[in-house]
Amino acid sequence: MAIPPNVLANVFGILGDIISFFVCLAPIPTFVRIHKRKSSEGYQSIPYVIALFSAMLWIYYAMIRKNAMILITINTFSFVIQIFYISFYLFYAPKKEKTLTVKLVLFVDVFAFGLIFFLTYFLVHGNKRIQVLGYICMVFALCVFVAPLGIIRKVIKTKSAEFMPFGLSFFLTLSAVMWFFYGLLQKDMNVALPNVLGFVFGVLQMVLYLIYKKPGTKVLEAPGIKLQDISEHVVDVVRLSSMVCSSQMRTLVPQDSADMEATIDIAEKIKGDIEKIKDDKEVFLISKN
Repeated sequence: MAIPPNVLANVFGILGDIISFFVCLAPIPTFVRIHKRKSSEGYQSIPYVIALFSAMLWIYYAMIRKNAMILITINTFSFVIQIFYISFYLFYAPKKEKTLTVKLVLFVDVFAFGLIFFLTYFLVHGNKRIQVLGYICMVFALCVFVAPLGIIRKVIKTKSAEFMPFGLSFFLTLSAVMWFFYGLLQKDMNVALPNVLGFVFGVLQMVLYLIYKKPGTKVLEAPGIKLQDISEHVVDVVRLSSMVCSSQMRTLVPQDSADMEATIDIAEKIKGDIEKIKDDKEVFLISKN
């Protein structure tokens, strides 16, 4: 007995909701890391601003289209969680990033959404409104998949996947598969088509993570050389310098040959210790770089 398409569509839709729920929760480890560091420096707010905008658009689209409660449910949750993420990011963001994020939210989530709502609600009617709004949702659904790629340059430059959210990429890929079949069975290409590229982008992100998953180059110290040891050498130099000063003062008065030889020996010892410290510091700096 064949399963009706609408039943299959609901199954894939529910699975899509469940997986999308985990997509929304995937950035939590990132924000735990931000909380521990007490700074969001090195991370970007763009994915969360775009995700918030996308959730707003899909809620609007689902309400206009009707009979799309599955879309309304997950996008309402996404709307709430993205606001939390952005607020958390702003709390720990440096002043420059905080200003940029506020500008993005005002421009994208307030001004752009308000303009789209005004144009589609008051100037377009009936099925034409659903069609236009569907195209807009399709474009920004792609932006949600593409947004995490903004950190690729940082990952390649630093040779580290520290800032590549693998969990987000993984769940986005699974989500793209479920929503593709949901849109296909519902004959809603506005849902199905963007998830084709969503799947491609998700796989690409995971591949990049696997390539650069090794931690960044670790700062090493030369064996047996520590900052404490160097500071002790410096103290010894200060002590020896005081001896040099006293010996130099003695040269102002007549000295016998034994005193002169002792003074020369001390000076040569100091010179040798200073050269040794310079060599130690050069080795330390090289290992640090």
